[in-house]
Amino acid sequence: MNKSFWAIIAVIVIVFGGILIFNKHDAKAPASNSAKPTQHIEGQGKAGVTLVEYGDYQCPFCGEFFPVVKEVVDKYQDQIHFQFRNLPLLQVHRNAMAAARAAEAADMQGKFWQMHDMLYQNQTSWAESNSASSIFEQYAGSLGLNVTKFKQDAASSHVNDIINADIAAFNQTGNEMSTPTFFLDGKKIQPAGLSLDDFSKLIDPEIAAKQKQ
Repeated sequence: MNKSFWAIIAVIVIVFGGILIFNKHDAKAPASNSAKPTQHIEGQGKAGVTLVEYGDYQCPFCGEFFPVVKEVVDKYQDQIHFQFRNLPLLQVHRNAMAAARAAEAADMQGKFWQMHDMLYQNQTSWAESNSASSIFEQYAGSLGLNVTKFKQDAASSHVNDIINADIAAFNQTGNEMSTPTFFLDGKKIQPAGLSLDDFSKLIDPEIAAKQKQ
């Protein structure tokens, strides 16, 4: 075989190799996140007032606020909407994303709020665990979920995109990432303390203002 033949072979190999590299790179290109922020809502909202919490399931402060928020929802069940959105603080809470995934996976079987509550009620049991996902699977089983589907959903890119959509929605508010962060009809609020009365002092005037409109 002459040198011209080997030169042609070399060109073919280089071109073919370039095509493979291009295709490999293209296959790894991240798909655009078309997911929308979550719409987990409790309450009838007859007064047209919405309280939104951006929370992190591993955040100890969120855990402290959890029972108070439950009291708020109970008291204002007819008047307000309460909405929860994910804001896992990944740099400080290693199991926060897995917990958010667990809640969203449970939502796909109609049990979001049940998993949401279970995660907060048992926060100290899994927060520093090295096998938090296994614990969440146990929770899924106790809630009567299909555990196989739960595991698949929790690990899916779809659930990841949903959580990232919540984070992106929070970033659009222009506020520093901290949890819990509350918004009352789009305005950031800071309850004076950890009590139902502290929230009522903020919610009651908002309801009264809506009723005057």
